[in-house]
Order: sequence, then structure tokens, then C-alpha cells
Amino acid sequence: MERGQGGEAASFYEKNYSISTNCRYSFGLRPGQKETRLLPIYGDKEVMTNGDTIFHTIQPFKLVNQLGDTVTEKSIEGTNYVVEYFFTTCKSICPIMNKNMMKVSDKIKGDKGFKILSHTVKPEEDSVPAMLAYAARHNADNTQWFFLTGDKKHLYDMARESYLLNTDTTITQKIEDDFIHTQMFVLVDKYRHIRGYYDGTSDAEIGNLIKDIDLLKKEQAETDKKE
Repeated sequence: MERGQGGEAASFYEKNYSISTNCRYSFGLRPGQKETRLLPIYGDKEVMTNGDTIFHTIQPFKLVNQLGDTVTEKSIEGTNYVVEYFFTTCKSICPIMNKNMMKVSDKIKGDKGFKILSHTVKPEEDSVPAMLAYAARHNADNTQWFFLTGDKKHLYDMARESYLLNTDTTITQKIEDDFIHTQMFVLVDKYRHIRGYYDGTSDAEIGNLIKDIDLLKKEQAETDKKE
């Protein structure tokens, strides 16, 4: 693949996930027009008897944001989004991650087709007021960057089963003893398919994410033209 070869994020997803790498699409090119490179789709896939392919899809969810509003998959239907897992009192990787996520926020500012979903890994500590204060410290647009809390098992199941994060860690018997700590950002398209993984502590990977947001927008614009 062109993006991220040899990088930490690249080795992470190449090791752990099956990838649909049909990454170029002509869109009925005119003479001299360049092909649009498509982003891969991550996760297991199933080819049906009629030839259709069913890709790994993010499961339904129900969480609460920093304003106390319920957020579900229907709340963001038709929207692309970037995902992370963090906690507000983290002193190690989270400050770096969310400093970098502010760059992503600046990139998508005012774009109704993109959101950011920042999930806590410590919902027992990260209450709605705590998340709102944290959002304010990061100049978050509360309509576009959601800091999400809720049931811990639901949050952790979403991380492992939907976003395919921390799948290599041992799941303890007691949810209260479980702990996810990952620096990975996930790019999800409006069809709830995973399109990229990025190390949220790496400036280079954040640059790749910002470029891939543009690629995803271009891909979707071209597909919309065809339809």
C-alpha cells in the first residue's frame, strides 16, 4: 500500500486485519485524467453467492456526549468520523493524542460530513461534566467533536469488536479490572466501514490521516457522481 509503509500504524493493521486492497478506481476517466486512489477497507469480509461483498461494519451503539445528549449510530448517520480512546486524567499518551486530534478538528471544522468520537476508557471517572471541561480545554466544537462516556462494557466491546482496537490484549473476567490503552486513531466512513488506522502520537501519521480525509472525500464525491 502507498500510505504508511514501514510505519508503526502500518505494521499494526497489516499484522491484525484482513484488508480489501482494491485501492484504485477509474470512475470513467477522461483522457489524461488521473485515477483516484481508494482507501482500503479493514476487517473481515464475506463474499455472497451473488458476488456482493459484505464488509466489517461498526455495530450500533448508545453513549452520552459532553452535553449529556445521547449519541447513537443514527445520530451520525451518513457521516464520516475519526475515533479514539482516551481518559481525561491520563498523563502519558492522551495529552499528545488530543493535541494532535485538535489538528484533525481544525481540518474538518465546519464540514458537516465529518465528526470526531473520543471515547473514554474510564467512564467511572469521566462524567459528563468532566468530559465537558476536557472538551473546553481542547477548544472542541460540541456539535462536531463528541467526548463519549457510558457503560464500560459497551465502550470496551465497541473498541474490540467494532473498531478492532486492542484485540491482542487479554480480556479479564471482571469488566472493572479491564483496561484499554491505545494510541490508535481510526478513520470510519459514512457506511460505518473502517478505512484507516493512525498512530495518534505521531505527527507523520496525523499528516497521513489528514491526507486520507481528503482522499475519502474525493472518493465519495466521485462515487456520488457515478450514482
